[in-house]
Amino acid sequence: MSKYRVGIVGAGGAVGQEMVRVLEKSFIPVAELRLLATERSAGRRVSFRGREWTIEVTEPERFTGLDFALFSAGGGPSRKLAPEAVKRGVTVIDNSSAWRMDPEVPLVVPEVNGEVLTGKEKLIANPNCSTIQMVMVLKPIHDAARIKRVVVTTFQAVSGSGRKAVLELEDQVRAYVKGREAENKVYPHRIAFNVLPHIDKFDETGYTAEEWKMVRETQKIIGDEKIEITATTVRVPVFRGHSESVNIETEKKILPDEAGKLLARTPGVVLVDDPSHALYPMPITAAGREETFVGRIREDFTLPNGLNLWVVADNLLKGAAGNAVQIAEYLVNHDLL
Repeated sequence: MSKYRVGIVGAGGAVGQEMVRVLEKSFIPVAELRLLATERSAGRRVSFRGREWTIEVTEPERFTGLDFALFSAGGGPSRKLAPEAVKRGVTVIDNSSAWRMDPEVPLVVPEVNGEVLTGKEKLIANPNCSTIQMVMVLKPIHDAARIKRVVVTTFQAVSGSGRKAVLELEDQVRAYVKGREAENKVYPHRIAFNVLPHIDKFDETGYTAEEWKMVRETQKIIGDEKIEITATTVRVPVFRGHSESVNIETEKKILPDEAGKLLARTPGVVLVDDPSHALYPMPITAAGREETFVGRIREDFTLPNGLNLWVVADNLLKGAAGNAVQIAEYLVNHDLL
């Protein structure tokens, strides 16, 4: 197998660091690793497969000669830099929202729609973290029973907002325990011991951008714009791991036991569903794992063909870095690079 020259843009951030760790464990042979970030992170040394690599300032010239690059630098930098990398022959796997809804750019979860990749694409979008774990569960059910409608409420960890949010939660917990006033800078309100029904910006409809991402990205990935989806996204005081309460209505009836057996044999999905023994997915058990966990599968008795599910995944792994590296692995496995 050929050795690949790989770039990671945003290598100084939480997802970028996770990308390094996931890539290190992957089967992809790496001849060269270029770690690119802002001046703030430049000069930092990173260990990768027994060697030390230095983070450099991101400049378009540093893309020359790379086979593929994993981007996790935000939408603005991605819109500016991804075309520069593509122009130099690099395949870009981008973790931001910049390109997800571009009709020319595939939006990929390998287990769900990897077949859309042909090798001709030089720019591939990594979906939103909360979308990824939901479609992992929805797609096999959709194939079996045709989903008509989805109602989802998310419970998203602060790491989805970056390292500053994680530190803010830590600081607020310490302040609260000591009886001091807790400062909030990342979020509009205190997140410690609180719940915020507010992720991303609100629009004129009263929904947030995060909620619309779940609607539009899910339809694009599954390939069915007829699926009706409504979402409420909520930030909770959890460090790592997003949870989702998902209610679905199908055209064909599928019972909980049947759905459980179907999901248990779905690649990348782990069934944890024994409530009588307090066994169900939780962020603390999903943290550090690359699978998507599902449980609490039960019938919605208010609908002729309704199910409720509880879905949990590590938002930094399957929700971001893990899925991005999986896309790269898919490209390598299928000789598409």
